[in-house]
Amino acid sequence: MKSFKAFGQAIIFLFITSLSARCYGQEELDVAPMEKAQRDALYSTIQGFVGDWWNGSDLYPDPCGWTPIQGVSCDLFNGFWYVTILNIGPIHENSLSCTKFLEFRPQLFELKHLKSLSFFKCFESQHRHYVTIHNANWYKLAGSLESLEFRSNTGLIGKIPSSFGILKNLQSLVLLENGLTGQIPPEIGNLNKLKRLVLAGNKFTGHIPDTFSALSDLLILDISSNALSGTLPLTLGGLTSLLKLDVSHNHLEGNLLKEFADLKNLTLMDLRNNKFSGGLALSIQEMYSLEEMVLSNNAIGGNIRILKWENLQNLVVLDLSNMGLTGEIPESLSELKRLRFLGLSDNNLTGNLSPKLSTLPCLNALYVSGNNLAGELKFSMEFYGKLGTRFGAWNNPSLCYPVGVMSTNHAPYGVKPCQQEIKFVETNAKNGDMNKTFHYKASLGFMNHAPNGFWWTLLQEILIIGLLFNSFIGL
Repeated sequence: MKSFKAFGQAIIFLFITSLSARCYGQEELDVAPMEKAQRDALYSTIQGFVGDWWNGSDLYPDPCGWTPIQGVSCDLFNGFWYVTILNIGPIHENSLSCTKFLEFRPQLFELKHLKSLSFFKCFESQHRHYVTIHNANWYKLAGSLESLEFRSNTGLIGKIPSSFGILKNLQSLVLLENGLTGQIPPEIGNLNKLKRLVLAGNKFTGHIPDTFSALSDLLILDISSNALSGTLPLTLGGLTSLLKLDVSHNHLEGNLLKEFADLKNLTLMDLRNNKFSGGLALSIQEMYSLEEMVLSNNAIGGNIRILKWENLQNLVVLDLSNMGLTGEIPESLSELKRLRFLGLSDNNLTGNLSPKLSTLPCLNALYVSGNNLAGELKFSMEFYGKLGTRFGAWNNPSLCYPVGVMSTNHAPYGVKPCQQEIKFVETNAKNGDMNKTFHYKASLGFMNHAPNGFWWTLLQEILIIGLLFNSFIGL
């Protein structure tokens, strides 16, 4: 019995010893050394953005270990901790928030393994205190930096530093919704590893650089909502990996590019709210991968039927509103089985609206208002019920809907009821032949609510007799 007890105590001792060893090993891992120069550079960098009150050495003595800083991530290199990610701004509740009077300190560029640097709502124009991005020292991060982002910084002004072109390993450059001005530097074209370039929501002017052709790995190009002018550079056709192209809300002009046909992987093309002209380019019908095409609010003009729309089988969104398009709406649009949104409003389109459009299985929004469409709408009650207010056909003076087929609850807004033509045959009293026809148009609008049965039938007969009597008097 004693030997059994001794054996049990030995097992407990070994377990405690093993647990202590595990804890000791974990502690050793957590306190892996960090070069003092790197730690001091981190503290000073953060102080420059959040204020001198922030005492990193007291609050976070081991910033890459057991006292991590929100927004800071580290990796081990040759047994030492180095900062690889630095996010400044109120991303989370306990994130580092910027002070009103901040500064870029040179210690930022001493973080030699920094891969990702981002600022969110950090530079704000409080008390007219604006900040610019300094042009110097970015070369020190050329070997490491892969992602650089400035988002929603209204107080960040000035130009994009041309020295950004030195960051040869950069894969993502996002300058979104800041107060930046000036022209887009052509040096951006040197960043041949870029996969994402977002310069939207600033005040950039001038032309789009023609140096972007070297960005062969680029997947996203978004330069929307600026004040860019001029034509699209032909070199955009060289961005063969591109998935998203957004140049909307600028002052761009000229013809649509025939080089669009080379963008075989493009899924989104947004060119709306510019000054493009010259008609629809035939190259568009070769963009088979397109899922969203938005060309609205451009004076492009031309006949809508010039393209083989049935080629674009992947289209989900097609917006061609307010483009000055002419011709009849192509029936081939009804072959785009994935289409969910079709916008053709405010053009000069004519002819009838094909009922085949209602056979599109995914369509949930159709807008054809503000055209010269004519004739009778021949959609089913189910179609109107499905789309509801997402069917817009108002401001087509010669377009009407058949009242007898639907209730007024489903009548399309702004479309008048059709007029039914009733023909009365008269007998010529003098020669006995029936050679004169009287035409009478009665609106079915009031008939839909009129009483049925005997009295209504009698009223119709009295009306017909009166009309015949008046015609005989006129002979």
